Amino acid sequence: MTKITVAKGDGIGPEIMAATLRVLLAAGAKLEIEEIQVGEGVYLSGNTSGISKASWEAIRRNRVFLKAPITTPQGGGYKSLNVTMRKMLGLYANVRPCESLHPFVKTKHPVMDMVIVRENEEDLYAGIEHQQTDEVVQCLKLISRPGCEKIVRYAFEYARRYNRKKVSCFTKDNIMKQTDGLFHQVFNEVAQEYPAIESEHWIVDIGAARLADTPEAFDVVVMPNLYGDILSDVAAQITGSVGLAGSANIGETCAMFEAIHGSAPPLAGKNQANPSGLLQGAIMMLNHIGQTAVAQKVQNAWLKTIEDGVHTADIYKEGVSKQRVGTKEFAQAVIKNLGQKPSCLKPVAYEKGASFNLPKYRRKPAAKKDLLGVDVFVQWSGTSADEMGELMQQLDTPEVKLSMITNRGIKVWPEGFEETFCTDHWRCRFKHEEGKFITKQHILDILSKAIEKNIDTIKTENLYAFDNRIAFSLGQGQ
Repeated sequence: MTKITVAKGDGIGPEIMAATLRVLLAAGAKLEIEEIQVGEGVYLSGNTSGISKASWEAIRRNRVFLKAPITTPQGGGYKSLNVTMRKMLGLYANVRPCESLHPFVKTKHPVMDMVIVRENEEDLYAGIEHQQTDEVVQCLKLISRPGCEKIVRYAFEYARRYNRKKVSCFTKDNIMKQTDGLFHQVFNEVAQEYPAIESEHWIVDIGAARLADTPEAFDVVVMPNLYGDILSDVAAQITGSVGLAGSANIGETCAMFEAIHGSAPPLAGKNQANPSGLLQGAIMMLNHIGQTAVAQKVQNAWLKTIEDGVHTADIYKEGVSKQRVGTKEFAQAVIKNLGQKPSCLKPVAYEKGASFNLPKYRRKPAAKKDLLGVDVFVQWSGTSADEMGELMQQLDTPEVKLSMITNRGIKVWPEGFEETFCTDHWRCRFKHEEGKFITKQHILDILSKAIEKNIDTIKTENLYAFDNRIAFSLGQGQ
């Protein structure tokens, strides 16, 4: 018996959760359920996070959370509960299987069968944003080695455990050479530990185009957070329906399982919603807690139901579907098919113990770290890069000199183009004129001069080399 935490959610949530739990219990799942309240009601009670302290304690105590969709009220500073949970509970891996159900659910890709493994905690979703000038805001893209290593290793281990043959990595490291470059580098390192599994890397734009056109070419795809968020929805949609997709959010101690669709308030209480997405998440939950025989029974019964043409309104199609049913009736049809297998769709056979634990991350020895310069960011309302150069050269010290100015990442001084549009946000790079290392005191001297000259410095970024490797970007146009 496994104790799990359950939240029935908002909108269609209570209906699809009731249907899902009926199927699981009818299939023999050994579950003890502790219900909590999260979502709209909690938000509107004055809790801007949408979850109470007691509910947090229940999730952390039971470590397995099955969650129906929730509604986040608009306005009022309400935080996304999904994002909060993923970060607070360390749910680093978002896993989304995307398999077509041709010919029973309409799709242009009848042999598609892939899994997207999305990093869940960092990247641009760190949510660190600042307005720096009147015209420029920034969002910090944070990529860490442990974050990369955990998600990439999970993708390869998932492929190994579920007998998948290839892991593909999507990044944009031809542009973001430091952040996406680290993700790609770690992917290559981890891939060497799995020689039986094919590995490949795609630049995300062409990879996304190929995924949309030829998804059968992919098996397991691992990506940083933003790309994974976008492309997992694309992949789910081209299988036939986002409403059929489930999702697992996996951490080192806790895990959360859900449908990927929203709460659909207009359908609430009408017995029309398709419970398949949440049911798919629940099947992943059963595998995670080791009840693989039950997971296999439920999945095969669900496939048989789809194959029988017993469909809810969202996927019902004349000439293909045979019976249009509501939420409760669909669940009952799945229950009736327990113990049976599909004859056209491929039945599943899960290995016992389908969940797995990854080794703890081991921090590598610290690298030799040298300070090579500093980027000083300045708000200045002028438009002439040459004037800006003259202004900033006043901050030179005897050893450290202005070497470059960029605007939105494009070099504008020295030898910039007058056609380059400049906003009020300037990056001014200072380095030792003889190529030597600089000190923190040099940076303080530059900033002190900026105060004296009434130059509006808004931030600095130190420029380092790690083990003699340049670890910062150069300006475009150099």
